[in-house]
Amino acid sequence: MIRAGLKWMFLIIGTTIGAGYASGRELWQFFGHESGLAILLFIIFFSICCMVIMDISHKKESTQYLPVLKEIVGIKLTGVYDVMIFLYLFTTTVVMIAGSGATGRAFNFPYIWGIGIMIFALIILFIKDINGLLSVNQFVLPLLLGGLLFVLIMFTYDQNLSLFSHWHEQRNWTAAFPFTALNILPLIAVLGAIGNKVKSKGEIVIACVGSGLILGIITYIYNNSLIQIADEILVYEIPLFAILKHYPLEMLIFMSILLWFAIFTTAASGVLGIVTRVQEFFRLPLWLIVVITLITMLPLTAFGFSTLVSYLYPIYGILNLYVLVRLLLFPLWKRTDSPPTS
Repeated sequence: MIRAGLKWMFLIIGTTIGAGYASGRELWQFFGHESGLAILLFIIFFSICCMVIMDISHKKESTQYLPVLKEIVGIKLTGVYDVMIFLYLFTTTVVMIAGSGATGRAFNFPYIWGIGIMIFALIILFIKDINGLLSVNQFVLPLLLGGLLFVLIMFTYDQNLSLFSHWHEQRNWTAAFPFTALNILPLIAVLGAIGNKVKSKGEIVIACVGSGLILGIITYIYNNSLIQIADEILVYEIPLFAILKHYPLEMLIFMSILLWFAIFTTAASGVLGIVTRVQEFFRLPLWLIVVITLITMLPLTAFGFSTLVSYLYPIYGILNLYVLVRLLLFPLWKRTDSPPTS
C-alpha cells in the first residue's frame, strides 16, 4: 500500500511540478510578497481536491477523465469542461515544450534544439505506454525534489534569510484559490486515467496528503527565495537561474538537467491526458496519437515560455475556480444531489 501510494504521489507531483513551477515563473506569477497564508491554504485545498478526484476515479475504475469530470461538475457542464481540459492540457504541454527550449537557450543552445529533444523523448516514452511515465516519475522526481530543496535551503542559509519574518503580512492570501484551481484541472485528466489501477483508500491518503505537504513546503521556501531576488526576475526567463548564478557551474548544469526532467514529466502527464481521451474516438496506437498531437503543438511554441506562462496561467486559474469549489464542497454536493431514501 505504501509503495503504491508513493507511486501515485510522484505522479501527482510530476504533473504539478513542470516548467512553470520548477522554474519559479508560475510561483512568482501568483505568490510573491505576503503569501505565507496563501501557501498554507494551498496545501489544504490541494490535498482535499486530490483525495476527491482519486476517490471518484478509484470507485469508477476509470481509464480516462470523462467519467470523473461528470461526477465533479455535473452532466450539464461536462461538455464545457471537457473542451476546457483538452485545451488546458494542449496549451500547457506547449508551455512545457517551450520551457525545454528556454532551458537549452540558457546554455546558448538554439531554442529549436530544446524543443526537438523534448518531442523526441516524449515519443520514445509513450512507445512504452503509461508504465514508462510512472517509471520516469519514480526515478527522477526524488532527485528533482531533493536537488531543488538543497539549492533553496542553501540559498536561504547563504543569504541569511528568515523563513517566518513576514507572517504578520498576509494580504495575498486569496492567491491560494486561483493557484490551486490552476493545478487541479490537469490532475482530473491524469488521475482519471489511472482509476482502474488504484487498489485501496490507503494509497489515496498517502498520495494526496504527501503530495500536498511536499509541494507546500517547497513552494514556501522557493517563494521566500524569489522575494529576495525580485529585481532580477525581470531579466531572467527562468527565475531559478537567478538563484543558481550564486553557485558553481556544476550546480547550474545539474539543476538544469533536473529542471528539464521536471518539464518532461509534466509534458508527459499532459500528453497522457490528451491521448487517453482521443483514443475514445480514434482507434490508433498510443504512440501514433502522441506523434500527431506533438506535431500540431509545434507552431505555438514560437510565442516563448515566459509569455505563455504570464498570459495562460492566470486565465486558467480564474476559469477553473468553479471546479475548485465543486471539489472542496463535494461531500455537500453529493448529499444534495443524491435522491432521498424511502
